[in-house]
Amino acid sequence: MKALVAVKRVIDYNVKVRVKADNSGVDLSNTKMSINPFDEIAVEEAVRLKEAGVIDEIIVASIGPKESQEQIRAALALGADRGVLVLTDDKPYPLQVAKILKNIAESESTDIILLGKQAIDDDNNQTGQMLAALMGIGQGTFASEVKVEGDKVNVTREIDGGLQTVALDLPAVITTDLRLNEPRYAKLPNIMKAKKKPLDEKTPADFGVDMASKQEIIKVVPPAERKAGITVGSVDELVDKLKNEAKVI
Repeated sequence: MKALVAVKRVIDYNVKVRVKADNSGVDLSNTKMSINPFDEIAVEEAVRLKEAGVIDEIIVASIGPKESQEQIRAALALGADRGVLVLTDDKPYPLQVAKILKNIAESESTDIILLGKQAIDDDNNQTGQMLAALMGIGQGTFASEVKVEGDKVNVTREIDGGLQTVALDLPAVITTDLRLNEPRYAKLPNIMKAKKKPLDEKTPADFGVDMASKQEIIKVVPPAERKAGITVGSVDELVDKLKNEAKVI
């Protein structure tokens, strides 16, 4: 059984994002980049399934610039077997990503496709759903528990009213949520071994995908600065301000 895990190169979640002076986008110069945290959870889940004897091979795929191989190597150090880097300097949008992943999944005959429920840079939460629709297979989104039983997988997913468990035939698409697991740290020997693991390079043209953008970014601005708080002298004063100034009660 094979698993395909998609990882995205994003600004590290501990880094404060800076906007370019001309408001044309986000400033990435001298900025630490990492695997999207939700995708890292997907990698960890795939590795756990492999350790349990459910999965035989883990393929990690990323779409982006040459530097994205750093994130693939990081996933290989965590336990994945080989990587596929689809090289493009264009910003990939969810539908384009889904089309490329569909081609990779079908060419590799993967049984489980794992990816984060969303990326922390654009927060679209669309790729997994689009991928499942394009492939015509089942999807288990926002997974907090994954159990593979034969040719089926039970996915417990988080919904507004609590938890819902769906039984899916394989192959299936699973998008991971924060409570699914806690990713491990890569050990130094595994980091060294990851440098020798195979990594194939492709282009969107190899999969017949046009990377031309259908969207235009007009302006990027940072969020408004929060005003400093104030100290109140009594409960009555607090209630008065909440009622008459903040108007929340």
